[in-house]
Amino acid sequence: MENCVFCKIAAGEIPSAKVYEDDEIVIFKDIEPKAKIHLLCVPRAHFATLAEADGERTALLARALAKIGRLAPDLGLAEGYRLVVNQGENAGQTVMHLHIHILGGEPLAWE
Repeated sequence: MENCVFCKIAAGEIPSAKVYEDDEIVIFKDIEPKAKIHLLCVPRAHFATLAEADGERTALLARALAKIGRLAPDLGLAEGYRLVVNQGENAGQTVMHLHIHILGGEPLAWE
């Protein structure tokens, strides 16, 4: 998507603190962390919400979740982590490109 900040980060057009990338996803540090470790997992394919996840996008999300699980120890998340997907403005989604927040590195309160 032409004006999408996450598409531009994934394409390398905007700098980010990437911790992992492959042909399908990019994982980078959130610029406004809400936990000691706060990463964003962004699919390279642009779609805004889970409602747009057709068969291939659903499979992509499954692979992304599995990759997060395998990478967790290397990302400093061996003691546990939380995954969050905000959907829509009322849920706090500020970039309309589906992304997974990965939070951890410390005990996380449930508010």
